[in-house]
Amino acid sequence: MSSDEGFEAAQLRLRTAIQRLDDLVDMRRERDAAVRDAEVEIQRMTADRGRLAKELDTALARGERLDRANREVSRRLVDAMERVRSVLDRHKSA
Repeated sequence: MSSDEGFEAAQLRLRTAIQRLDDLVDMRRERDAAVRDAEVEIQRMTADRGRLAKELDTALARGERLDRANREVSRRLVDAMERVRSVLDRHKSA
């Protein structure tokens, strides 16, 4: 092998190595970008989760208040119906 052939072979190996390195750098950048995107998405989902948890707590508290109010209204209706019956019974007896 002549020195020119050896030099050309070395140049080819160097170009191949540089191309591989470029390809690896590109792959690494793509992976890093994907990781950053995933981290941003995780942060967004975490914020959404917190907001949804707060909304759920608010809805549950409202539901409990509505249940209490419903029980109170039911109790008052029963009391009113009993008073009406009592009045009607007194008028029937009289």
